[in-house]
Order: sequence, then structure tokens, then C-alpha cells
Amino acid sequence: MKMAHPILIILFSFLMGSCNSQEITNNPVTYGDGYKTIQLSTNKACYLPGERVTFSVNKALTSNTKIRYKHLGKVIEEVKYTGSDWQWNPPVTDYMGYMVDVYQLIAGKESIIASIGVDVSSDWARFPRYGFLSVFKEMPDTNIQSVITDLNRYHLNGLQYYDWHYKHHMPLAGTPSAPWATWKDIMNRETSLKTVRTYISSAKSHGMKSMFYNLAYGALDDASTDGVKKEWYIFKDKNRATKDVCSLPQPMFKSDIFLTNPANTDWQAYIGSKNADVYAAFDFDGYHIDQLGDRGNVYDYNGNQVLLNETFKPFITAMKTLTPGKHLVMNAVNQFGQENGIAGSPVDFLYSEVWSPNESFSQLADVIRNNDTYSKQTKKTVLAAYMNYNKANAVGEFNTPGVLLCDAVIFAFGGSHLELGEHMLCKEYFPNNNLSMKSDLKSALIRYYDFLIGYQNLLRDGGEFNTVDLSCTNGKMRTAMWPPQTGRVSVIGKSFDTKQVIHCINFANARNFDWRDMDGDQNLPNTIVDAALTVKTTKNVKSIWVASPDWNEGVSTPIEFYQDATGVSFKLPSLLYWSMIVLEY
Repeated sequence: MKMAHPILIILFSFLMGSCNSQEITNNPVTYGDGYKTIQLSTNKACYLPGERVTFSVNKALTSNTKIRYKHLGKVIEEVKYTGSDWQWNPPVTDYMGYMVDVYQLIAGKESIIASIGVDVSSDWARFPRYGFLSVFKEMPDTNIQSVITDLNRYHLNGLQYYDWHYKHHMPLAGTPSAPWATWKDIMNRETSLKTVRTYISSAKSHGMKSMFYNLAYGALDDASTDGVKKEWYIFKDKNRATKDVCSLPQPMFKSDIFLTNPANTDWQAYIGSKNADVYAAFDFDGYHIDQLGDRGNVYDYNGNQVLLNETFKPFITAMKTLTPGKHLVMNAVNQFGQENGIAGSPVDFLYSEVWSPNESFSQLADVIRNNDTYSKQTKKTVLAAYMNYNKANAVGEFNTPGVLLCDAVIFAFGGSHLELGEHMLCKEYFPNNNLSMKSDLKSALIRYYDFLIGYQNLLRDGGEFNTVDLSCTNGKMRTAMWPPQTGRVSVIGKSFDTKQVIHCINFANARNFDWRDMDGDQNLPNTIVDAALTVKTTKNVKSIWVASPDWNEGVSTPIEFYQDATGVSFKLPSLLYWSMIVLEY
């Protein structure tokens, strides 16, 4: 059970959201509905250096079609299209992102008809793109394959298996040699051994990591019969009269969840052995560790105060020591424990679940930048950030402008967004599927995730954020450096040795600057076309190109410019939500 918000009353919010929804099912979702006529796909979400990429297209193309492979605006290979499916051997360099486009020459003019990103990375932690699964009842293999195929199209390289387990203190039902065929999760939902195993094998075939979810410190009310000792718990008082507990309504739930001390070495050994049982029965790649945020003053069995935010690093370190070959990720609830523990522990990347008061776009970006600082620029960030939260209390649809503005900010600042699973995420109780994606959002998100990996070496691979003097000279838009301002396009600069990246995010007619778009009423931006821009620089600019997930299929396009002693002038072809300008020196 995941109840990550530190205020217990929030539990009832997401439970009501779940109970008001249609029955939670796992019917396959075709995320590509509404996408362009020509659809590309790859056989895996990411590739090892030297691994061949297989591309598929949904229909045969005409003989005048060409395929072009690009890295950061530069063409590295171009071939003629010869059939419906084809293969490509990328350069063997590790940690590279490529944008592949399919185009035709019509009346001598280039027309891009489709594109897709390709990630060549030996370690998922370098550019994490995290999704989730939340329903594990018995189901046809075709449903499972459909879900994984859809998530593969978004290039998700890791999945969190939410609430799959039997008990928090005993996640495996049965024994490693004889696991149960079915069991009930914390909310008394049926879970199938075959379904979990099939999901894991299907994910692996697409290059995705499978991470089993559990709390760092949860025990149910029957834990003593399973070997959990009273000395391992944390208490609300020095006299150990009251255990710290996450109270859950019953009989809807099997039990309340009582909290143990993550720093207690006996508890670490106990849960570590239970995790070993999980790994013996399932081919999971690692452990996604959750917490419940700031619990206030808590004490151990001997009456000593427990600084809970300082217990996570020793817990994570112990889990790594016990199973050194497995991956670890831990949720920092509103950054609780991140700076003084989790960021310096052996987690693969930093995972932050964002809550009030971090409500503005500026604060959302600060979470990512703070994580960069906490980890000394060594670990990337994934944000669990739940969109249209109030709207999700009833059945409806996600608001496309709210989602895309949020993703534009997260991606531009080097993070990624936990949002996609069997459905799109709207609540911290992951099975809640009250909100569905409209066709325009499905279409746009495919391009956004292609963009995220196609330009990952600029978005998430070094560089330093800097101030850029950019202005518009023909009145098409008003600009201001980050953070967002009313009526302005926000400008974010990032410098590299031989490049200057400029992100333009269109808040010009934003209804508000709340990233959550709580009620789903964020405005659709007005498209800005041919804005005349000037960037002050004394460096010699040799080329300028622009790319946008909202324009020209995300493919980079060189643009003409004029340079004088004070800077360069050029026209930005299009800006809807987000466009990226790259000056090369």
C-alpha cells in the first residue's frame, strides 16, 4: 500500500477517487490512438552499445521515402527506404540519444512524415524513464503484451510494480520453491503469480527493468507470527505505548500498517531475507523503496528519538550489501530524507514525489536542480507528480495543456515524469484510473518521449544552466528569463563547451503557474509563428538549429541567422508549448 503524502487524511482522498471510478481493470490501452497516420516503433526501449535496432512501420511507404539518422542536429547516416521493417546499427558509443526520421521529397521539398527516438545506453540510471504497473490479477498474455508494447513506444526503461506483494513485512506469498498461484494484496485485490512473472519477462524482452514496490518499514497486524519483533518498531512516545501506524479502513484493507525502524539492523536483516525470497521466486531487477514522509517525533523501543530522515541511507546501504547485484530506488516524499541521506546512498537515481507547498512550476524545477546539487550532479531525477489531482476524484479526461506544460518543464530541466502505466497516473494510489487521455494527448506524449531521448545529451547529460539575453524584435512574443511570468514566454539557458541551448516555454496565456493543474483548466497556449529573435553573444556562431516536440515531428531543423558584433538574429519557426534553440560555436 502506498500512502506517501505525510498527512494521513490524504488517504481518504485517493481512496474516494478510486472508489468513485469505474471498476479498475487491465484492459489494454492503445496509447497510439489518434497518432499520425504513419507510426514508427522499435523493438526495445533502449539498446546496449553495439546492439542492432529493429524498426517497424504500420504501413508500406512509397519508393521515394528516405530514412535519416541524426544526433543533436547532425546527420550521421541516410538510407533509402526499402521495406516495411528495417534495422540499423547505431554507433557503438555509450549513452547517446538519436532522432530518426522518415521523409519524402514532394515537388523537390522535404516532408517529414514520421520520427522516433533511440537510446543507446548500457545503464538505465544514466537516463531513467520510469513507468508503473498496478493491476496483477489473472489476465490473458495478450493483454500483458499489449501494455508492455505501448510502454515500450514511450521508451520507458524501468517499471515500478505497485502493490504487487502479499504483506509488507512478507512480500512473497508462499516460499521461493512453492510460491502461491494467487494471493490478496493490501487492498484485498487478487494478484496472480503468472501475471507478475509474465510482466517481468515481457519487460525484460524490451530492455526494461522491473522493480518491486514495498515500504522500507511496513508491518501488518499479524507480523509477530511471521517473526517481526516488538523491539523493531517505532513509537509515538518514549514509553512505547503507541506504535506509529498508517491507519487504513477495514475490511476494505487487510490491516493497518505499523512502522518499523529502518535503521534497526535486525529489521534490515529480516526484510533483506524476505527480499531474497522475492528474488528467488521472481526475476525482479531491484527494489523500489517507499516511505510515508515526515512522521513528526518518533522513538525506538528504548525511548531514543529516531531522526527518520537519517535512517534511510543505512537502510538502503544494507539492502545493497545484502543483494549487491540488484538495483535500488527510493521515494523522497516531498524531498524528505533526500538531501541528508537518500542522495548519498547507493540508489540508481533520485525519485521525488512532489506535494504542496511545491506547487509552482518554479518549485518543481527547483526539486530537480536541488537533486542535482545533493547528488553532486551524479544522479538523475524522476518526479512522481500527479496531474489534475482534484479532477481525478471523478471520471473524466486529462487536460492536455496542463500535462504538456508540466512535462516541458520537467524535461527541459533534465528530469523525467512518472506518469505512464496501464493508464496515465492521476493519484498516489496508482490503480486509480478515473482520468483517461484524449487522442491529442496520446499523440503529443509519444513525440515528447521521442524528444526526451532524441536530445537526451543536451537535456540530461551535462551543461550548466545560465542566463541568456534573448529578445523578440517583431512583437510576436514577450520573453523573460525563468521563472514564469504572466504574459511571457519563459527562457531557460544551458551552456556547453561548444553549444548554447535555449529553451522557450510558452506561458504567455497560462491560466496559472501551478504545475498540477489541479482542476484541469490550464489554457491551451497560442501558437507563435516566426518570432524574430535576437541573442546577444560575442562568440562566433557557426550554425543554429531548432527542435520542438510540438513541431516538425520533433526533428531538428537548421535555421538561417545573421550575426553582427553584438549577437545573432533569426526567426523561430514555431512555438506552441516548448521549443529548443541550439547555437553551435
